[in-house]
Amino acid sequence: MRTAYHHQPRTLANAAGPCPSDICLEADEEPPGRGTCIPLSIRPSAEPPEIKHRALMADPSQLRGRFRRLYYPGITARQWNDWQWQVAHRVRRVDQLQRFIDLSLDEQMAVDCLETKLPLGITPYYMSLLVGQSEDYPLRRTMVPTMGEFLKMPGEADDPLGEDAQSPVPGLVHRYPDRVLLLALDFCSAYCRYCTRSRVVGHGRLVFNRQRLENALEYIRRNPAIRDVLISGGDPLTLSDGRLDWLLTRLRQIPHVEIIRIGTKISAVLPQRVTPQLVRMLRHHHPLFLSLHFTHPDECTPESARACRRLADAGIPLGSQTVLLKGINDSVEILRALMHRLLHMRVRPYYLYQCDPISGSAHFRTPVAKGLEIIEGLRGHTSGYAVPTYVIDAPGGGGKIPITPDYNMGREADAVVLRNYEGKCFRYPDAL
Repeated sequence: MRTAYHHQPRTLANAAGPCPSDICLEADEEPPGRGTCIPLSIRPSAEPPEIKHRALMADPSQLRGRFRRLYYPGITARQWNDWQWQVAHRVRRVDQLQRFIDLSLDEQMAVDCLETKLPLGITPYYMSLLVGQSEDYPLRRTMVPTMGEFLKMPGEADDPLGEDAQSPVPGLVHRYPDRVLLLALDFCSAYCRYCTRSRVVGHGRLVFNRQRLENALEYIRRNPAIRDVLISGGDPLTLSDGRLDWLLTRLRQIPHVEIIRIGTKISAVLPQRVTPQLVRMLRHHHPLFLSLHFTHPDECTPESARACRRLADAGIPLGSQTVLLKGINDSVEILRALMHRLLHMRVRPYYLYQCDPISGSAHFRTPVAKGLEIIEGLRGHTSGYAVPTYVIDAPGGGGKIPITPDYNMGREADAVVLRNYEGKCFRYPDAL
């Protein structure tokens, strides 16, 4: 079997710098928080990592405060809780990453080779969840690159879902008859290593450009069958309040657009972004739905719960989307814990995705049989609200296809034979 290692020139996507232009405030916009971006010259202290790790692990309930005081001395809690400060101080280079964790050889080699592939990006908040954890810790594996990303296996592709072929105008994907995917920008505050759009995000080629977005909006206007618009990217909630309000307002001016959805991982990687100001703005655009990306129960922190509470209190329905990942969340116990915590945070489990066959994803992908095993381990063993729909997004642009365990055992005379969660069979009268 032949594999390919990708090696391309480094781009500005990996260079350290201030907040990207597509998320910084415009001159006439009010700041979403009271803090301001802090110069990137402020760096964590050089205290030996093993000392810090012991201190951080001593009291997990106060992890963030200890982390801030140890790694960012002089930074106040107010600055830490300013989402723009968090974005400006993302970990983006190997020397920054080494301040917090001892890299394995595999991780070191991968970070050195990233170049034009999906860049490194981890918020200080999310990094506080990784400190003191081993290289096989689930959250660390989702954010820190490994050399598996550079192995392209048979059946993998940079655009496995065929989005580029279903894009009538730049930044818009029209796959289903009554709904479209609108890519607002290619920036995320943190980059998941299994990202379906790793070919697009993080390289600054799809910025918030009003002319490009007007072209997409015009396409929606000309197609009255479109009733549902999903805004994604990148992460739309990394836009300033003013820019996001502009886009939502323009969509609301199209009479046949009934529903607007926003796909985001902010609640897991940057919960500070969910400010009272943001929530007040969002509630003006109902009916509005948010699809939140959670991967593991350890992401369900008090900060994430507070962010979800603010959104839910504003009347915004919250659903979760989780990707099934090998060695990270591929067990009934882990996913049941995640779904239960999400429900407690007023987030309804929605989709469990089979990991898309993007280039370099083999080390993340489980067999489909594993996903079916997990769904069967949830169905009937916990409340139905806690059971997501297991789907495969069909390669080539076929859309989401639900995959379920086989509970229909066939027919006997005038009845359907069904198997329940305990493996017992029952007859349901069903005359033809």
